[in-house]
Amino acid sequence: MLDASGRVVATALSPLGEATNNVAEYHALLLGLALADEHGVRRVEVRMDSELVVRQVEGSYKVKKAHLRELHSQVREAAERFEEVVVRHVPREENGEADRLANLAVERALSWRGNTRPSR
Repeated sequence: MLDASGRVVATALSPLGEATNNVAEYHALLLGLALADEHGVRRVEVRMDSELVVRQVEGSYKVKKAHLRELHSQVREAAERFEEVVVRHVPREENGEADRLANLAVERALSWRGNTRPSR
């Protein structure tokens, strides 16, 4: 989480196990909103590299997949706690810190299970 000046004020990791990228994006959004709420933030701008999730959250795409509907509902409920929530799509290459944290969460989850990260 960044403040208005761009300074990192909080980070969080939450391994999910096996999940699709969009499920992981929804969980990251929920985690970020919870973190912002804990810090008393009232206006939130979220930058995500999943265009599908961004468009679903902003309402321009329908949520067709049943497994995403519950997560979408949870996001809408969480967003009600804020004065404003803006969700923007950014390409993955412009979202390096989020990508770094996602990779770290994967590595930690694998190490907790005694596995090593698969080679790419």
